[in-house]
Amino acid sequence: MADYSFDVVSKVDLNLVSECVSAANKEITNRYDFKGTNSSIELNQKESELKLASADEYKVNTLRDIIFTRMAKRGIALKNLTPQKIEAALGGNAKQTVKIQQGIPADKAKEITKAIKDAKLKVSASIQGDQLRVSSKSKDELQAVIAFLKGKDFGVELQFTNYR
Repeated sequence: MADYSFDVVSKVDLNLVSECVSAANKEITNRYDFKGTNSSIELNQKESELKLASADEYKVNTLRDIIFTRMAKRGIALKNLTPQKIEAALGGNAKQTVKIQQGIPADKAKEITKAIKDAKLKVSASIQGDQLRVSSKSKDELQAVIAFLKGKDFGVELQFTNYR
């Protein structure tokens, strides 16, 4: 009998994030409360992070709200975004870095694997880098695992790919 499997991943589409950043920057240039503040939102795709900069801490918080709202409207999971501490920058400005989580961290992967084993489903889950592979002899068991994982909150957005 054939084995069936699927992968559990946690990815954020950086192209969508880039579109949200450009739309948010356009909104910032047109807003009255940001006139003359040199406020900006930048996406560093290589580091998978957003850099927010503005005149003060309140405006940085407003920038974060603007970009998060845009991302939520586009269906990007906000669970995968981790805002760092707001820092004072040169010239009395403030800046903040928002990390974008790509992949499932090792501790979360272990937690997910343990939850699947504790659920007593007839599947095997293995950690493969920054994703999990769940396999079974029954497609119904795999469907049950997907439903089980969707009902739990592991702190990252989970997607299910390569279902075969």
